[in-house]
Amino acid sequence: MNSPASNANETLNAAARSLRNVRMKPIGSKSQALRRAHFWGKLSKAVVAVGVVLIGAGIVGAIIDGIGFWGVMITGIVSAAAAYVLMRYPEMPMPTAESLRVTDLATLAGKTEIWLEAQRPALPAPAVTLMQDIGLRLDQLAPQLQTLDENDPAAREVRKLVGEHLPELINGYKKIPDSLKHKEHAGKTPAQQLVDGLKTIDREIETMTGQISRGELDKLAVRGRYLEMRYDNKEAQGQNV
Repeated sequence: MNSPASNANETLNAAARSLRNVRMKPIGSKSQALRRAHFWGKLSKAVVAVGVVLIGAGIVGAIIDGIGFWGVMITGIVSAAAAYVLMRYPEMPMPTAESLRVTDLATLAGKTEIWLEAQRPALPAPAVTLMQDIGLRLDQLAPQLQTLDENDPAAREVRKLVGEHLPELINGYKKIPDSLKHKEHAGKTPAQQLVDGLKTIDREIETMTGQISRGELDKLAVRGRYLEMRYDNKEAQGQNV
């Protein structure tokens, strides 16, 4: 059982990681684009709602020959309330490890970036730094994904890498107790294994981007089978720890 001092330290570390995540910039432009689209969508609905309220008030005023002071006040309050509610809700849906597996290609890069940004508080600093590189790779991959069909074998391989292998790597690390994350196993700590895995995925995204751009989709499928064996073996090893 952890001592009160150990629990307090873990709580402080978690709070520090959360604060660090808030201060960090997005890891890629595609996540920013999705957030902007969500904001402008809510803003347009709010403008329409306020317009409907004002038009309704104008029609009522024309019928009864003016709405008076209290009518203007009520119109203002209803307009403000409608704008407030529509700008606050709905919140942008947060991608999950499960949803990334079925995300459409057009938004896969951006939603993966958003999911990665949410994981930063639980990860060591070297892994957080690597996420900036992965975000850049995902930005470069996104235009190439537009050239693929949703059911293309190459599309499935990309989804496996960024929608399965990447979340499984990070979630596997997060499940390890904090007290064990910096203890060596098989020559490396879990934190070092995480960083090595992220480096591999970073390189693989770069490779996939080049293969898609050159139309080398057969090579991409072979690469995907290699990665599947690599990460299946790692997962089996992790279960034996």
